[in-house]
Amino acid sequence: MKIRNLFLSGALLAGLAVSGVTIAQNVDPGRHPNLAKAQELIDRAIDRVSDAQQANEYDMGGHAAHAKELLRQAREEIKMAARAANRH
Repeated sequence: MKIRNLFLSGALLAGLAVSGVTIAQNVDPGRHPNLAKAQELIDRAIDRVSDAQQANEYDMGGHAAHAKELLRQAREEIKMAARAANRH
């Protein structure tokens, strides 16, 4: 029973993570191709930092995690920039 609950919880979290990425990507590439491309590159950078963390068994003094947080913040700023441009 515990294994089943653990599996279902993991599946739910994975689903939420996937939907969160989809929802977060709301810069319209048709209206703002450069901002959309910047978001895409940030996502790729986050993935590469994650790869580096795994390769180094997460022992990077917290700097990789901090870099990923800053990249997420940059991604959010890009989203807000697109919204601001949409208002004008």
